[in-house]
Amino acid sequence: MTATPSANLSARTDQRFLVTGATGFIGAWIVKHLVERGDRPWVFDIDTTSARLAALLAPEQMSSVQLIQGDITQLKDVERAVADHGITHVLHLAGIQVPFCAADPLRGAMINVVGTLNVFEAARRRRDLVRSIVYASSAAVFGPEEIYGGGTVPEGAPLLPGTHYGVFKQCNEGNARVYYQDNGLSSVGLRPGAVYGVGRDRGMTSGPTKAIKATVVGRPYTIRFTGGVDLQYVRDTASIFLRCAEAGLTGAKTYTLRGDVMQMRDFLSSLGEILPTSRALAKAEGKALPVSYDFDDSALQHDLPEVPRTPLAEGIRETAAIFQRLQRAGALDTGDLDS
Repeated sequence: MTATPSANLSARTDQRFLVTGATGFIGAWIVKHLVERGDRPWVFDIDTTSARLAALLAPEQMSSVQLIQGDITQLKDVERAVADHGITHVLHLAGIQVPFCAADPLRGAMINVVGTLNVFEAARRRRDLVRSIVYASSAAVFGPEEIYGGGTVPEGAPLLPGTHYGVFKQCNEGNARVYYQDNGLSSVGLRPGAVYGVGRDRGMTSGPTKAIKATVVGRPYTIRFTGGVDLQYVRDTASIFLRCAEAGLTGAKTYTLRGDVMQMRDFLSSLGEILPTSRALAKAEGKALPVSYDFDDSALQHDLPEVPRTPLAEGIRETAAIFQRLQRAGALDTGDLDS
C-alpha cells in the first residue's frame, strides 16, 4: 500500500536535520529539498547569510530555515548545535574546494579534515540523538584517467588523489571507517563528480554552470578545461544525500555518483541546442581535469534503488530558467563570471 503524504510527514516528525555548509552549493539545494517537503532544517555555517539560499527559496520559505552560526573547526560549536536542537540526522557539506586547498593547504586541512572529525566526534558523543551522518566526499579521491587504463573506473579501484583536496577527502573516508570499526558509528560518504546548477559559482568544475549563466545574460565565457567530464545535476545530488540519510544504511559506506559522462564539446553542443546564442558566446579551452570522470556507480544503484538521474538537457533548461527568473527580478549575481 502506498503511504499517504500525511503518513510520510508523520514518520518524519521526530527527524531533525542539521546541514553544515548549507550556505554553499549542494548544501543550499539540500535545504531547498527539506523546506519544500515540509521540514524545518537547521543550517550550520560560519556565515549565515547566503545568496545561494536566497536564490533558491522564497522569502516565506526562508522562515522555515533555522540559522546556527558556528565554526566547523571548533568541536564545541558542532557539539552545541547537535545537543541544543536534538539533531538526529547530520548532512555534512562544510568544506573548501580544490583551488582554495591548493592555495592554503593548512586551512584546507582544518576545514575539510578537522571539521569532518568534529562532526563524527560530536555524533559519537551524542549517540542518544544522532542516527545518521552523510558527508560530502568527492570523485577527487581518484587519480587521473590514465592511471586506470581508460574506460569506466570500477568499484573498489585504488584511491590515488592528485590534489590536497582529494587527499583530504580520502582521509575523511578513512576516519569514517575507523569510527565505525571502533565505535559502531555508521555513515555514508558520497563522491560527486562535476555537479552543476544554480549556485555553482566556485571550484574547478563550475565552468559549465557559469557558461549557462553567461549565455542568459549575453556575455562571452570560456570554460577553463577540456576533455571528459561527468556532469551531475544538483537536484539529483541533493536528493541522493537525503535518501542516504534516511535509508538506515549500516557501516562506513562510500558511494561514487554518476550523471552524464561526456566530452566538454558535447556539453557545448547540448547548450547550443537549448540556448542557441551560446554558440557565439561559450567555449572551452585548457587541459583536461586531473581526475577520472567515468565511474561505476553500481554500489549506489544496489543500495539505493531508482537513483535519480536528470538528463543533461533537462538540467540545462531548469538551470537557465532559474537564472532567467532571477535576472528578471534584478537578483542575478554575475560577479562569478569574472573568475
